[in-house]
Amino acid sequence: MGLTLSYFVIAIYSIALILIFLYSLAQLNLLVNYLSDKRRNAEAPKFNLLDPKEIPFVTIQLPIYNEEYVVERLLDNIAKIEYPKSKLEIQVLDDSTDDSVADTATRIKGLQDAGLDIQHIRRENREGFKAGALKEGLTIAKGDFIAIFDADFLPDSDWLKKTVIYFKDEEIGVVQTRWGHINRDYSTLTRIQAFALDAHFTLEQVGRNSKGHFINFNGTAGIWRKECILDAGNWEGDTLTEDLDLSYRAQLKNWKFKYLEDVETPAELPVVISAARSQQFRWNKGGAENFRKTVQSVITAKNIPFKTKFHGVMHLLNSSMFLCVFLVAVLSIPMLYIKNSFGHLGWIFEMTSFFIVSTIILFICYWFTYR
Repeated sequence: MGLTLSYFVIAIYSIALILIFLYSLAQLNLLVNYLSDKRRNAEAPKFNLLDPKEIPFVTIQLPIYNEEYVVERLLDNIAKIEYPKSKLEIQVLDDSTDDSVADTATRIKGLQDAGLDIQHIRRENREGFKAGALKEGLTIAKGDFIAIFDADFLPDSDWLKKTVIYFKDEEIGVVQTRWGHINRDYSTLTRIQAFALDAHFTLEQVGRNSKGHFINFNGTAGIWRKECILDAGNWEGDTLTEDLDLSYRAQLKNWKFKYLEDVETPAELPVVISAARSQQFRWNKGGAENFRKTVQSVITAKNIPFKTKFHGVMHLLNSSMFLCVFLVAVLSIPMLYIKNSFGHLGWIFEMTSFFIVSTIILFICYWFTYR
């Protein structure tokens, strides 16, 4: 290995180490924010749902695609939502191509006969996928507020009453709740997924939201103000994580997001490795797509404090941390060769302390999450 190639390897290795270190500092700051957060939901202005004049109209959107095994459970659960029927509309945004379509239609007809305002919305094509379905449903939605649930989510009957009240504050564009896991202990795979998601929904979401930094709507188990969606440019299907994309566009337009850690929305985790791998691929690729699409707007925004920009960039880089760790691992052997072959470059290896410190910081952060 020549000196030029050695410098190139050192540069890549150093960049990966520095990014991991910066990410660990961001996580440590979020931990401090989480532990020091003293705000309570009771302090926020809320709708008085005992006053009929204050009850807002809500549309629940249920985007589904070939959910043969869970769609009946989903519809039965949503039908139990406790909210005035005159102020509630349900849209089943069904892009399915399997035999579940007929069964879904039959079940929806039964709910309609029971007095529920529920629509079965089908599209001629799947343009934009989930984002396209949500956007099309929005064009005919009656509600001023749009609650969204994926097929594997099971909100409690009082979920709307606990969440929609916070839109009394006209600056709030999104209310997001914490995901629960009904099959957490099913296997080692589900326990690992639950641990990773819990870190996001406790440490990260609370840590960012408590200090006014950008957070994201998690694609489900939350409510949007319809005006916020439209003001931010509506749903776009050019990334795999349309929820993260719209979240950042909305917050760049000064909309506030509210995260409710104490409101849990139960959901089912993938139980087979192929489904979990597919989900992680979508999240990681979508995160990278959103970094490319949004990071410049975050950095150059004039109305955002530096600390919020820093956390925003680290948030968008989240999926890239796996690549950084991979690079550090792969380049460790070439780096050892460089150390032995070019003695005058030995001082560079003191940078490995960055990785040690980063590891300790991340261990502390995730230990608090696990605890």
